[in-house]
Amino acid sequence: MKRSTFNAIGGWQPFLFCIGMYVVALFFSIFVCSSIFYALNTRSSVKDTEKTTIAAPSGKAQLASVNH
Repeated sequence: MKRSTFNAIGGWQPFLFCIGMYVVALFFSIFVCSSIFYALNTRSSVKDTEKTTIAAPSGKAQLASVNH
């Protein structure tokens, strides 16, 4: 009954832990940075996607977005 299978995994444990922490930190940093970016740039994006009402042929008001 050899127990060498778990000894091989134990050598990789610190390396796998560092890789896992790097992936988690990368995910959260992208999430936080994009949240801050979109929070600070709301005014410029609202001007680009303003909605105005136009009269439809049937007389009902419809919303149309302004695109470039």
